[in-house]
Amino acid sequence: MEIQRVGSRPSGKAPADYFTGAVRLDTLIESPDPARVRAVNVTFEPGARTTWHTHPLGQTLIVTSGYGWVQRWDGPVEEVRPGDVIWFSPGEKHWHGATATTAMTHIAIQEALDGKSADWLEPVSDEQYKK
Repeated sequence: MEIQRVGSRPSGKAPADYFTGAVRLDTLIESPDPARVRAVNVTFEPGARTTWHTHPLGQTLIVTSGYGWVQRWDGPVEEVRPGDVIWFSPGEKHWHGATATTAMTHIAIQEALDGKSADWLEPVSDEQYKK
């Protein structure tokens, strides 16, 4: 058994290569091998979002506060609110983040395949974001 105490892991700033705007990452679960699950509490400031990306084994988001947007490739931008649970299928190209005026926090849960949990792609353009 291992207990991770609150405050034992520092918050981190999301890498600019994979995110637009101010985003804070707080790791919740980083399972040791052979387990593959990873969970991160992600806080997006207004206007912040991920780049387009996929996950080899899919991803679940649980919105915990605020108001956000999610979109899969060639789909409409969808509104998400606290309590909403979003599933992206393996390989499904998508992005997620805050709205232009309201912050949003979600828990992102995904598994790694061969040590990789995401494939990061191109940025979401302002035009795509504002649809």
